[in-house]
Amino acid sequence: MGRLTTRQLASKRGRQKKAQRSGLQPGDMLQERYRIVGPLGAGGFSSVYQARDMRFPNVTKLCAVKEMVISTPDPQMRALTIKSFEREASMLAMLDHPAIPDVSDYFTEGDRSYLIIELIRGKDLDEWLEEQTDHLDQETAISWAMQLCDALYHLHSQKPQPIVFRDVKPSNIMLDHRERIRLIDFGIAKVFEMGDKGTMIGTEGYSPPEQYRGQAEPAGDIYALGATLHHLLTRQDPRLEPPFTFAERPISKVNPGVTPAFEAIINRCLAYDPKERFADAKALKDALEVLAVRPATAVFDSNPNLPIPQTGSPAAVTQTGTPAATTTPAVSQVQPIWQFKCEDEIRGKAAVAGNMVLVGAYDNNLYALNNENGEFIWKFPASDSVGGSTPFIYEDNVFIGSADKHLYCIQRRTGRQNWRYATNGSVYASPVVRYDHVFFGSDDGHFYALEVHQGRPKWKANAYASVRSTAFVDEERIFFGTEGGYIFCVEIASGKTKWQAQAKRNVTSSPTVADEIVFVGSMDGTVYALDANTGWIIWRFRSRRPIISSPAVHDDSVYIGSSDGSLYTLDMDTGRQKWTFEIEGQIASSPVVWNDAVYFGGTDGCVYCLNTKRGDMNWKFDTGAPVISSPTIADGVVYIGSTNHYIYALPA
Repeated sequence: MGRLTTRQLASKRGRQKKAQRSGLQPGDMLQERYRIVGPLGAGGFSSVYQARDMRFPNVTKLCAVKEMVISTPDPQMRALTIKSFEREASMLAMLDHPAIPDVSDYFTEGDRSYLIIELIRGKDLDEWLEEQTDHLDQETAISWAMQLCDALYHLHSQKPQPIVFRDVKPSNIMLDHRERIRLIDFGIAKVFEMGDKGTMIGTEGYSPPEQYRGQAEPAGDIYALGATLHHLLTRQDPRLEPPFTFAERPISKVNPGVTPAFEAIINRCLAYDPKERFADAKALKDALEVLAVRPATAVFDSNPNLPIPQTGSPAAVTQTGTPAATTTPAVSQVQPIWQFKCEDEIRGKAAVAGNMVLVGAYDNNLYALNNENGEFIWKFPASDSVGGSTPFIYEDNVFIGSADKHLYCIQRRTGRQNWRYATNGSVYASPVVRYDHVFFGSDDGHFYALEVHQGRPKWKANAYASVRSTAFVDEERIFFGTEGGYIFCVEIASGKTKWQAQAKRNVTSSPTVADEIVFVGSMDGTVYALDANTGWIIWRFRSRRPIISSPAVHDDSVYIGSSDGSLYTLDMDTGRQKWTFEIEGQIASSPVVWNDAVYFGGTDGCVYCLNTKRGDMNWKFDTGAPVISSPTIADGVVYIGSTNHYIYALPA
């Protein structure tokens, strides 16, 4: 396949527009139902039109009509062409994902086949590129890439066989009117079968080496996504360059706003050997999430075998409307009551009940310690990390999720397993128990309700994306966020969705509800306040960086941390900023309020205690390593873990 010139590309677009003009005209009627409004676009094999569904005469219900002209006179080729179109219709009909358009109808008239699909208002990224004069910024590129990873992982996870898109490129990606990414044009997507080979299909420049040999695998979509990101960030069209030369055109040389860590991720996607790319779209998204939240240590987090570099503890700076103190506080102003060292990092939150402190670590163990002196009582080993989930204590049971895809129920006194429940994805979300049922989300895209004593399922709700947010459960409703960028409200009795609201990026933050208002943060850097009954947005507050910290509400104030290094205090009713406290690190820790003080950890290695009125610092404690964990306070003691493997008991 030869290298296309700019003139050839322009000529190709001209032929497409000419073919588009020769198709359906405004006013044409299909199936006595769909009235053509006008053209939307044309590709090499089909044209797309906007139409009105006349079965809704009193409202204007618009849809998209994809038309394929069957020009071959050969009966066998005609049958094959129709079969290909039917395959796209059937494929789209069985998919259920926010980034993939819904299909509602299919039919053939004469020598043309038609697909009726959801109308997406917006523009494709090819058009978006033509309108831009500046390079795409890294934060937006990461957001788009993570949304595409969600869609591709959904395709690749289809049973019994994965679906390979085979043509990821800017013109097949839409940016809709809500600035959400949508994957369009499934004309050449196919069900992947091991060892299956066919003719080369796709787009030169974006297609991986193996696809040139007629081999389509999920790893090929990872490559094409990397090629698309390279194009968006550099504005260098790969169709105008020799194939597989991305390494010769470093992104950072053209776009200095791209960090080495992000460029390394893209280069891994573009590896010539499929085995050297990310294992799947989820693994790629995980690496991007780490990069978005912790750019300074992202390379280390993406490889758990590498240690996180130790950080110092520079002095914090307050912003209270008055000049900040000029004196630098001591490195550690409190001393631990006790400390206990686990075998790996602690990033989850501890739970306290009776005389026992329970905390999960990345060494796969759940630890039970004496809360008075930190002495070891027992530990429970899972098959993979339990460090991302906070244990929940209910009666004599402890519930915790694991990356080994299970939720565990463990005897609190002995540490023995009562039962475990398997999902189809890692369980990083923390469980919540109410009404003798345990509620939790999974990376398999579902939210579960189980009976606490035997682990029998009550119901499961489709969340369409990984659920890592811990739910807020009240008498009748459950509120949680998803990695697809949605906040859900479901009925506690049935799991049926009452409403869902949309952020622009992942909602890993856990919602809290006060006075019928839902407060939650998002990776889009925004704190949302939503009406608990309808999901309507009451107010938004924008920070400078992504938010994974969960909000705490106390005395009409909302406290939440951001990866921009600030702890924000907002007016509960208006979202107006009251005061903010800045550290020289990021705040992934979720704040806790107790006795007119707010407590949280930072990646600068410190645990902070601030006065809630003005944000003045009461004390801080330096652990010497990033503190991702959130504090738990019981009987005047702060329990919090650090990535240095220690859990500390500090006097509040």
